[in-house]
Amino acid sequence: MIQLYRMMTRFIPVSRNIIIFQASNGKNYTGNPRFIYEEAVRSGLDKKYECVWFLLDVSTEVPGECRKVRNNYLKYFWYLMRAGVWIFDSRQPLYYIKKRNVVFLQTWHGTPLKKLALDMEKLDLNGSSDIEDYHRQFLKTTKDWDFLISQNRFASDVFRSCFSYDNKDILEIGYPRNDILLREWNEEKTRKLKEKLGLPLDRKIILYAPTWRDNEFRGDGDFVFATNMDFACMREALKDEYVMIVKYHYLVSAEIDWSPYSDFVYTFDETKDIAFLYLASDLLITDYSSVMFDYSLLKRPMLFFAYDLDNYRENLRGFYFDFLEEVPGPVSRDTEQLIKDIKGYSSEEWTGKYRVFAEKYHQFETGTASRQVLKTLGLE
Repeated sequence: MIQLYRMMTRFIPVSRNIIIFQASNGKNYTGNPRFIYEEAVRSGLDKKYECVWFLLDVSTEVPGECRKVRNNYLKYFWYLMRAGVWIFDSRQPLYYIKKRNVVFLQTWHGTPLKKLALDMEKLDLNGSSDIEDYHRQFLKTTKDWDFLISQNRFASDVFRSCFSYDNKDILEIGYPRNDILLREWNEEKTRKLKEKLGLPLDRKIILYAPTWRDNEFRGDGDFVFATNMDFACMREALKDEYVMIVKYHYLVSAEIDWSPYSDFVYTFDETKDIAFLYLASDLLITDYSSVMFDYSLLKRPMLFFAYDLDNYRENLRGFYFDFLEEVPGPVSRDTEQLIKDIKGYSSEEWTGKYRVFAEKYHQFETGTASRQVLKTLGLE
């Protein structure tokens, strides 16, 4: 099928009226592409343009007038040849051929703390250590991006380096997925959201959203859920006041028996948009994930469970900034310390660091990014 696509695409005309969206390589309907699309629906543009979502599961619920197309099937390649606008949040496959009259908006999916792409000096990814080939693959894909969205000036500088993006347009507009975090929110909306998610109303919500580990993978290409957190201890110490949401990264698959913690742990996989979990939660526990930059817009407590900090920083990825110096919350190395940090958390203690963090990473967040994307692409 791929060979046929590569042979035929040059003969198939492109239509500016067809827009394809894809999030997390088709694994879900989430993130920046989702909120750009939903802004288009609010504006009635789904009736003006043919909007197509590439999905692994076409039973996924998507609002508006759109066509849902299964990845790697015949219609998928047809629309790949025909669409005049591509809106993705992850690297496209190497076999994609972008024609000159196609506009490719790469939204990406987070401000980077950990080293990315061409800035990585070593590789331990899915059993591969060929860093030069990894760099070549990134260069091949990034050269096709016409626009790249940035959440802050720090990210813009990193993207120019790690994606070799010096001479192309970076849209410094904030993330479309964060528009919802900057809209008016209240207790009644929170209550309704918790009910919809099946969360209890009588306890506070801890959101645990760690990143993935390059060297913690399964044979089928997915990464495992890696953590040293002792959930039994967390439950025993916190169950009277809290419950915990565990949110997997979209690259992670988990086969964990959570039944011993059924009254304490609620799990959501890659199909649930994390923006709604942000809004439902009272505090965040993460590690080196870019969720910290989004969640901090809510000005709610953030704690960092960094049990493998030294190994991750020195041997897996490396960081773009001093993690211990900049993160605006306590850093715990084990579960016992994490529990103490949750119980003893004081917002006043972190006000100064939180303010500095926001000044550095929120310059472009105005709650209007989705609208600005549509305007930039001339779709309004």
